[in-house]
Order: sequence, then C-alpha cells, then structure tokens
Amino acid sequence: MSGAPPPLVTPPSPAAAALSRRRFIRLVGGGIIVLFNADLSDLLGQEARTRGYPTDFNAYLRIAGDGRVTVYSGKIEMGQGVVTSLAQMAADELAVSLDSIDMVMGDTALCPFDNGTYGSMSTRFFGPALRAAAAEAKAVLLTLASEHLKAPPEALRVEDGVAFLASDRNVRVTFGQLAKGQKIVRRQDGKAATKSVSEFRVMGRPEKRRDARAKVTGKAQFAGDIRLPGMLYAKVLRPPAHGAARKSVDTSAAARVPGVVVVDEGGMVAALAPDPETAEKALALVRSDWDVPKPAFDDRTVFAHLLEVAGAGEEREKKGDLAEGAKGSASLFEAQYVNGYGAHAAMETHTALARLEGGTMTVWVSTQTPFPNQQAIAQAIGFSKENVRVITPFVGGGFGGKSGGGQQAIEAAKLAKATGKPVQVCWSRAEEFFLDAFRPAAVVKIRSGLDGAGRICLWDYQVYAAGARGAEQFYDVPNNLIRTYGRWGSDTPKMHLFATGPWRAPGANLNVFARESQIDAMAAKAGVDPLEFRLNNTSDKRMRRVLEAVAGRFGWKKAAGPSRRGVGVACGMDAGTYVALMAEVNVDAATGRIRVGRIACAQDMGVVINPDGATMQMEGCIMMGLGYALSEEVRFDGGRILTRNFDTYDLPRFSGMPGLETVLVKNDELTPQGGGEPALVPVGAVVANAVFDATGARLYEMPMTSERVKVALAAAGRNAPA
Repeated sequence: MSGAPPPLVTPPSPAAAALSRRRFIRLVGGGIIVLFNADLSDLLGQEARTRGYPTDFNAYLRIAGDGRVTVYSGKIEMGQGVVTSLAQMAADELAVSLDSIDMVMGDTALCPFDNGTYGSMSTRFFGPALRAAAAEAKAVLLTLASEHLKAPPEALRVEDGVAFLASDRNVRVTFGQLAKGQKIVRRQDGKAATKSVSEFRVMGRPEKRRDARAKVTGKAQFAGDIRLPGMLYAKVLRPPAHGAARKSVDTSAAARVPGVVVVDEGGMVAALAPDPETAEKALALVRSDWDVPKPAFDDRTVFAHLLEVAGAGEEREKKGDLAEGAKGSASLFEAQYVNGYGAHAAMETHTALARLEGGTMTVWVSTQTPFPNQQAIAQAIGFSKENVRVITPFVGGGFGGKSGGGQQAIEAAKLAKATGKPVQVCWSRAEEFFLDAFRPAAVVKIRSGLDGAGRICLWDYQVYAAGARGAEQFYDVPNNLIRTYGRWGSDTPKMHLFATGPWRAPGANLNVFARESQIDAMAAKAGVDPLEFRLNNTSDKRMRRVLEAVAGRFGWKKAAGPSRRGVGVACGMDAGTYVALMAEVNVDAATGRIRVGRIACAQDMGVVINPDGATMQMEGCIMMGLGYALSEEVRFDGGRILTRNFDTYDLPRFSGMPGLETVLVKNDELTPQGGGEPALVPVGAVVANAVFDATGARLYEMPMTSERVKVALAAAGRNAPA
C-alpha cells in the first residue's frame, strides 16, 4: 500500500504550558479549545508512579464549527481498541454522538505529552483525565448556550451536541453553532462533575471497533505503508552476535551498485536505494570482520546461570515467620519453575520513515512511546526536541516490544540527516528477532506448606529475573515471603547477553504459572478439588467472585486431581483486574501434543467502557497466552540468536484456537481497570493444571513442548504408585 502522509504543521513543544494561546489555536484550527491541566497523583496509584507515568496530563479537545469534536491523545492504537474506548469516554461526558468524535493519537506536535501506551494504563489513568476535560468542556458549552439562548444553565439540557430548553426542545443551539468563528481557550478548574455509571449513554455500551473497517479493507496506514517523493530504503549492517565488536568493514563493492548510497557514520553502516531489494543486495556486498565473544551460556544452561549471578534478593512481601510456617506444616512442597526467552513477534516489524524538511525532522514510527522517542531522536541527531516531530500511525502490534528507545526511528533519522532524503528503515523478521528486546528467561522457586486442616500455612517464594508482578499474595497465608532477584528489564545486564524488556504483563505470566501450579499440586496432595481448595484458602471477595463465575460458565464438577478428565483452573490479577480461567485439554501420550479444546474466562475489571472491546481483549489474551504456554521460545548460543523466523518460532494458529467463553463480572463500584493483559497471565497455569488432571504429569517449564510433555509423562509413570 502507499499513500501521502497527513499534512504537517510546525511542531510546538509538547508541554501545554509552553504553548501560547495564539500558537495553539493556529495549530489546531478554529473552534472552541478546552485546555485541561491537573495533578492526578491521587488517581495514579503506586504502580503508575513507579513506572514513571506522569502525574499531570494535558488533554485537549476541539469542538469545531461543524460540530465535530477532535480528541488529542498521546496514547497510540496498536490493536488494543483505545481509539474506540477513549472516544466513548469523551462522547459520553460531552453529550455528543460517538460518530462526531475524531481521534488524533500519538502526534508529538498536536497531542499532550504522555509517557507511553503500556501497562494497561490508557483507560485507567488517561481515561479519568479525558473524562474530566470533556465534562468541563460541556460546562463551558452550557455557559455559552445560556448566553446565546438567554436562559439560565439549569434550565438547559444537552443531547447529541445540542443544548435546548428543558421546557421547549425547539429553543435550541448546536455545539457547532456555538463554536463557529470563535477562538476561546478555557482552563478546566476541576469543578465539573463526571457522570455516574447510571448516567452513561455511550460508555458501557458495546461498540464496534472504529478502526476495524480500515484494517480489514487494507486502507489503514502503518509506518511501512507511507511513501514520500524521493525516499530511500535503508538496510543496516548488523553484527553476527550480541556483544560482537567490529574489527573492519569494506563498503567499496556496495558503493559501486548503481543507485545505491552507502553511509558509514558513527559506527552505523547502511546501504540505501530507491527500492528495498537493491538496498538488500548492496548490503550483502559489504565485507566486515567481527570479534565474537565465546558463548557464556545457551538456552539450556541459562537457568543455572541466572541462579549463579542472582546476588542478594529483595523482600517484596513479608508476613509472619517462615520457620513457624514450616514447623506447622503437615506437608511440605518444593518446586522450581522456569521459562525461557520469548519474542514479541508482532506482525509489523519495527519500522520508521524520517524526513528532514525546513529544519524539522519528522518521523513516522511504529512505537508505543512517541514522546520518549522524540527525545531520543533529538538527542541522537543533535536537534532540539521542538525540531523533532514523531507521528504514530496505526501500530501493528507491540506487546511491550515497541516501548523501548526506538532504535529504528533513530537509524532512519540519522540516515535522513546524512543523505538529505526521506529514509525508511524497516527491520526484516531476522532483524526483529535479533534486535528486539526479549522477555527474559526466569526462574521461580517455591517452598510451601499445608497444615493438618488443608490450609496453606507457608509460602516462601523466590523469583529470579522476572520481578514480582503477578506474584502478589491473595491467598490467606499467615507465613508469607516473596523475594525477587533482579528484574525483567534492562537494569540487570549481568543476567542477560542481550536486551530484555516488557512482554505483555511483564513477569506475571511465569509468576502465575508457578504460583497456580504450586497451588494445584498442594490441592492434589490434600485430595481436594482444585477449585474448592482455592476457595477454602482465600477470603478475597473479588477473587472468589471470578472463580465462582468461571465455574458457573464452565460447568465445573467437583473432583480431586488427577481426575483424568483433563480440566484445570487458575486465577490471577493484573492491572487492577481479577481473572480466573478454566480449561479442558487432551494430551496425546504418543506424541506429547497438547490440544486445548475449551477455555472459559471470568474477569472483574470494574466499570467496563466497551464490553465488546473488553471481550476481544480477553479472547486475544488467551490466544496469545497459548503461544507462551505451548510453543514460543527463543533459541540462542551465547550472543548468537538461532531463532530467526516463524519456521522456528511457533506462534498459535487459527487451527489451534479453542472454544472460548467469556464472562464480564459486573462491578460498577470500581473505576475502570486494565483489560489488555489480565486474561493472558493465567493461561500457562490453567493449561499445565489441566494436563496434570488428564495425565498425572506435572510440567515445570514453559513452553510445554511435545518433548517436555513426553519427558513429564515418563517421569509420572516412573513415580506412579505400584
């Protein structure tokens, strides 16, 4: 696909305080502009603050002369559906139709600053700011309508962008009529009240995805679809392994290829051409010699390495006394759970197109973090931040992998500066597997205990390289300690040979796999149905509700495991949301293949903005979860990445899609919580527990490949009672 980029304007500083009234109005055009600026510390909570999420948001709304409303958001749309749910929030609070909302997202010249789109935070933390701004906008418009209609504000009502007398609907004025020709900036003072759930007219209602038609018809523009006159395609020289040092390079043969431009600056070597094929052929002619370090460990020895270099642990939760818990235990359980490196493997590889024009570098980039990318690009090319504009088209999947420093954008900007031409950098699939940050390999060790009454009395939990997300204790354990060694990010370089970073609910997938597998093992030892065991050991009301809800939908029948039925249960919480899964599986003992036939999911995410969107997220989470649970694994030998494409990195396929059933547990007393990750985190655990129920074999490593299943089946057979 090809197409012209959107029209450009000179980018201002993204900080609202730096915008003059005249300049802001000139940028966004005529109409009523509502400026919202507030300290949201009380709304954010500790999780968001520790992630560096800003405590002040600037959310802009423009009500144009034709009545259309433009919402400017620093969030981006990468398939999660916030282009729809954010529009619903604004429409409902403004009392306009959803069809009248236009969304501008992830443009650093037009949108308010945002640290990025990750952590299921858009609805939870940007949503309240947007709703407050929209509520204030409606209050401003009511004031203007009162002046126009010569009636007190309390005598007016608003529906579908029209203000009218409550006593006579024919005495009316539209928002467009009020906005026409006016250039008014009003500061939100925090006095306007947002709607209660009972007042919702657009929020809480199922809505089709606003981006669906464009995406299924191929009209949607991604970074790789944009074409500019005279643009060049770049292919960049990469090392053969992480940690390799370049000793020499010879670009002479590549430079002789007709139409090719070779750039060798600042350690980056690239071949550029008017088409990507020629650029690729030219890069193949570059001769380079590298010093490759000896492999320190590989994908099989990595877990021993992590334990060896772990260092001192950090206590995250401490309650009671572990020694007392061990003393009071009638049964003790010790196990180790592991998970290898995982790739994000988004369908769109990292892509950027950069153009230098009039002293401004504009970069169209597939990113979850346009404003941090803007800063990184500016620093890399020696520009001021105000002279770099990042525009984020639709992003073809991110899952945390496009929340990093934007290497592809920096490369494109450097090459555009060097050549004076627009330059596109689009990573190949092999580059994606080599350069993208991986989910870190990690280890969890658990020592737990049951007292004589079947209650959990000991929980000694140690996690290496994955962090504590998802490990939070919601079971009633009097003697509990969680310790972490290293984290899932790049702040523990000695643990990893290559970059690691967030992978959709970072760390939670392994933590929930470990915890819920351990809980299942304890239930089996006690001879108690695994659902009943969980309910007996938690007083958390939200967790009990989702467990009971999923059991009702699944049709759970009580039995201690292994019952040979092949059913399992697992639960967890993430991003403020509680979730429980039940699954039914079939295991082929000869091949070790696991076939998941059915999964039911119940989720309590507080107030639900778009039930259709929430259901899609749950279904997408489950399907992606089957990948990390059953097949996705990066093979490597030292710094050499052996997994280079989808022939060796096995993603879930439509043919493996189980029957899915979802339940949104009503909880309108709680503000909207995250929906982009929670249903993902128990997938590995629920599959493993169902495999145990079917076969009596316990799996301790993900992905649960056929080979590992056969080994576990053999071990279970050897250890079975005579």
